[in-house]
Amino acid sequence: MDDVTYTKGIYTATATARPLDDGRFQGVVSLARDDAEEPETTVYEVETTSASELEALDEAKALAHRILGEIEL
Repeated sequence: MDDVTYTKGIYTATATARPLDDGRFQGVVSLARDDAEEPETTVYEVETTSASELEALDEAKALAHRILGEIEL
């Protein structure tokens, strides 16, 4: 499944779903700040796991929206 990317100002959030060893999936968001001389990246994980990759990606997209919504430019 393809990653989904959102931007807000100098920030880029990439939402993805990763498979876990037990066959479930977890949503992950990578937040990058694009203006620094050395780019900063922070990884956030969705707290719960999901039975499907699509569900985990939906959770990651929701997390990305919350993270970007809290950023003040």
